Amino acid sequence: MTGHVTDANFATEVLGAKEPVLVDFWAEWCGPCRAIAPILEEISGEMEGRVKIVKLNVDENPGTAAQYGVRSIPTMILFKGGEAADIKIGAGTPKAGLVKWLEGHAA
Repeated sequence: MTGHVTDANFATEVLGAKEPVLVDFWAEWCGPCRAIAPILEEISGEMEGRVKIVKLNVDENPGTAAQYGVRSIPTMILFKGGEAADIKIGAGTPKAGLVKWLEGHAA
């Protein structure tokens, strides 16, 4: 299952994680964000233990979004070893494409 992170726990939960972490930058009012959420939930279950998937609400946590230059949502940034390793913007990538992308970075 996807977890939730905040500006306060981002460093611990994402940057300090042993496995790669996909951060979904989203907002409640964003239709494409809500559309991709169930796909990320499925992938989270399927890739449990290899990739961690978390959500960060940009309205409630603007500091982290600004730090990583998030200007449009949904934006998904994959972190590996405490660093941003890859990014996808928008909800246009089908599930199979997201899985393939993540498997390229999975532990």
